[in-house]
Amino acid sequence: MSEVPLEKIDDYRWRIPRSYKPGMRVPGIIYADEKLLKDIRNDKALEQVANVAFLPGIVKASLAMPDIHWGYGFCIGGVAATDIDSGGVISPGGVGFDINCGVRLLKTNFQYEDIKDKIKDLVYALFSDIPAGVGSKGDIRVSAKEEEKILVKGSRWAVEKGYGTEEDLECTEEYGAIEGADPGAVSERAYERGKAQSGTLGSGNHFLEVQAIDQLYDRELCDAFGFNLGQVTIMIHSGSRGLGYQVCDDYTRSMVRCLQKYNINVPDRQLACAPVNSDEGKAYLGAMKCAANYAWANRQCLMHLTREVFEKVFAMSWQKMGMELIYDVAHNIAKIEKYEIEGKEKKLCVHRKGATRAFGPGHPALPERYKKTGQPVIIPGDMGRNSYLLVGTKKAEEETFGSACHGAGRLKSRTAALRSINLNTLLKELESKGIIVKASGRGTIVEEAPQAYKDVNEVVDVVANAGISKRVCRMRPLGVIKG
Repeated sequence: MSEVPLEKIDDYRWRIPRSYKPGMRVPGIIYADEKLLKDIRNDKALEQVANVAFLPGIVKASLAMPDIHWGYGFCIGGVAATDIDSGGVISPGGVGFDINCGVRLLKTNFQYEDIKDKIKDLVYALFSDIPAGVGSKGDIRVSAKEEEKILVKGSRWAVEKGYGTEEDLECTEEYGAIEGADPGAVSERAYERGKAQSGTLGSGNHFLEVQAIDQLYDRELCDAFGFNLGQVTIMIHSGSRGLGYQVCDDYTRSMVRCLQKYNINVPDRQLACAPVNSDEGKAYLGAMKCAANYAWANRQCLMHLTREVFEKVFAMSWQKMGMELIYDVAHNIAKIEKYEIEGKEKKLCVHRKGATRAFGPGHPALPERYKKTGQPVIIPGDMGRNSYLLVGTKKAEEETFGSACHGAGRLKSRTAALRSINLNTLLKELESKGIIVKASGRGTIVEEAPQAYKDVNEVVDVVANAGISKRVCRMRPLGVIKG
């Protein structure tokens, strides 16, 4: 049980005072309500929020979203921004091992009633045609030279190969490729691990889910997105696979040396970091951007495969089925962004680890179609409850560097879930709710059971009531494939 002191700011915000630990440069701010706080105190995540406050150049606060849980260095659900021109650092632990693990949401023209008799066939076909699981390999094989193009072009590489359209790029964060990727900063081992994994789902909490909208919150926003009650949607959650993991592994090891070199004092070696403007900082940033672009290309390929499966099952083109991309957001990434700090515009390195970008209406980074609504914020839940579409707000830009939570957040570790949850009972529970699940390993289903996660409905209540995102609609799962 965590004994980190918390001061209540309001019903949805809590402060860890700077006085908690000598060396904290800023306070910690946690977005949560009383109920969620009880679970948050059960691991060391609050201690990690305080530790992040030691980072050189950190501004305003070390932030945590309501899906906060213990992670590597940073908690998952952590957000921190450092002032680059004042020696601000970049930390691989603030991005995470699965660089640009993220999620995309597609709409369809189908209503639940149109497909309810074909959901089982659809789930089995998706599971058959989309590679999933640890070390899974896909049919999209590339040479080392071609892989380098993926690391620079991201989703555009996939579109140029016929795996999507220009509209898909417009509806992807950073238009599917972040500038400044440096393929030379990526190790041979990372290249090797990524070579055969484009268009693969991966394992753990990654999934592809067929859903139906079961609640509308804002009629005007729903109309803007073209959503109505009972409409079928698809969510794809995956990341940079072995390539991103290797990039993180390579740089977390090498950056430990930077602590002494740059006289950086942090209470946890997992917070190893380097000034953004240092050679080491620039090398990691260039490699991280490569992994991020690889992840966007991967999700683009996964969406292409999903469209092909729907075409097979329903014998019509994906265009006729209205399978358009709503948006694709990154969950684990560091971005260089500008914000006003104490009346001055500053260039910041914003770490979002298990957090979603949530820019408000009119933000220049958004495509024209979302200038009025604000950025789509996609928050998946677990396979037995709900997922959400929200939009970002100006308040998020002012308070959280334009960030919101990225999911429900774990309650139980995978080991604890395997110990305490019975697979057959779980499958019966899901079946009773009309949810079909296919996974490459029986253990994965148990590890990802609803009981292993916080209730996403409660988590979303916090970000909505705190004003850092605005609810559009809610989806319920119909069929899920997992690695």
